[in-house]
Amino acid sequence: MPLVGFHASHEQLPPSALLDAVVQAEQAGFEAAMCSDHWAPWSVRQGHSGYAWSWLGAALQATSFTLGVVTAPGQRYHPAVAAQKIATLGEMFPERFWAALGSGERMNEHITGDPWPDKDTRDRRLAESIDVIRRLLAGEQVDQDGIVPVHEARLWTRPDAPPALLAAAVSPETAVETAGWADGVITVDQDRAALRDFMQAYREAGGRGPICVQVHLSWAPTDEQAVAIAHDQWRQSLVPAHEAWELEQPEDFDRRTADATPEKVATTLLATSDTGRHRDALLELADTGVDRIYLHHVGQEQRGFIDTFAEHVLPELTAVGR
Repeated sequence: MPLVGFHASHEQLPPSALLDAVVQAEQAGFEAAMCSDHWAPWSVRQGHSGYAWSWLGAALQATSFTLGVVTAPGQRYHPAVAAQKIATLGEMFPERFWAALGSGERMNEHITGDPWPDKDTRDRRLAESIDVIRRLLAGEQVDQDGIVPVHEARLWTRPDAPPALLAAAVSPETAVETAGWADGVITVDQDRAALRDFMQAYREAGGRGPICVQVHLSWAPTDEQAVAIAHDQWRQSLVPAHEAWELEQPEDFDRRTADATPEKVATTLLATSDTGRHRDALLELADTGVDRIYLHHVGQEQRGFIDTFAEHVLPELTAVGR
């Protein structure tokens, strides 16, 4: 069975409450955690977006399991600065921190005032950034011209072993493109056939390391409440990925999904009070052969979800095959 982790959503909770939640998650039986690195939330209703890297230091100190972050070097973060952050956490918390690298979204990157590149340029910028980060983590001095210039950069503090650098990907095409450099890959839950195609593409292209899946779900004491939570907090799930990359502000996502019904949002994730249905869906996901599953309850109140899943879902997920 795969490792089962907890997703800490900076877009929905203040960092202090999120720190309490990740500590509770470990105590409840979750085996790892992850977060995303956003400048802004997906919706004004979500209302938060703390700085993930400050929070990660506190969360790693307060827990004993592994923690990772999905981040986008190249525009908001110069790759040399990204490498320094990764190296610092890797030195402080050996073998407990990883970073998944992606090409980013306009909503998080536009704040620099630089133009938002087209997808091809973003992909080339990411490839350059990854090369810079890997070379710096290896102890090289880096000096290059490119989409992101680097001038005589070197890391003075490095961990004994560099943290794993995973790829953040959704499509089989991106899985193939990233297989050559990634120490693993993380994607979002999707149709089982599509997920198997994604996994096969990554492995056949030489992809190594764990295949991780982030699962968005909604749980509450009643089905009606679970659906209402999803509708209030996670309706941006209806925006296709290629469009979500291009929207600039949370208000843009709110306008784009203003006519979304609760029933429509509920087609994008499992929203139910029935822990048996959640358990069965996760067991089905585990059967695909993924290595790690990170659960994200899309509500802003996490305590009830953590306690309920610790009692009714995690024991069966972690007991099978171990």
